Amino acid sequence: MSGEAEPGQNRGPDRLLDIVVDILESDGYDAVQLREVARRARTSLSTIYKRYPTRDALILAALECWMDENRYAALTTQTPDPDESLYEGLMRVFRTIFEPWERHPDMLRAYYRARSAPGGQRLVSKGLDAVIPAAMAVLGEAEPDLVDELPRIVSHLAYGLVARFAAGELAITEILPTLDRALYRLTLGHERRASR
Repeated sequence: MSGEAEPGQNRGPDRLLDIVVDILESDGYDAVQLREVARRARTSLSTIYKRYPTRDALILAALECWMDENRYAALTTQTPDPDESLYEGLMRVFRTIFEPWERHPDMLRAYYRARSAPGGQRLVSKGLDAVIPAAMAVLGEAEPDLVDELPRIVSHLAYGLVARFAAGELAITEILPTLDRALYRLTLGHERRASR
């Protein structure tokens, strides 16, 4: 195997990915054009194509890198406080996920579009791989029925809110408060078994 990174696999700092993130944040998804990325990176199109065979692969890699740095790294270091309620713990997890997107709404729009692109399911899978352990750490001592039902309900709600945001029907700042109200109601009366 050569020293080249596989598409979507970032091995160390990658100026191309930084440039794509800058374009996504300043000009949006449609503005990411390989010629513009090559111009800003002062490299050739062939160099980009050697590392990322398509525009979609480059955008996916940039989004993965951004999400690793801005969302998932903070999830992996979290541990539930023994005095934390289910509601408080789940909101801690969701704030970690959505606050970076509140500060960078164009990245959430790009994420939503990239999910539908070839290879986009990788973004969803990687997100679930990071979020599920953090959420399950909170739910670890919860009633089994709640553990079975809550993740599915909340993930559908979160994806629905993201879709409404991407469609321009909902402000980015409405996502966390909506999740907050829903989680409060869904967890009301449910606490960790260890805290009873």
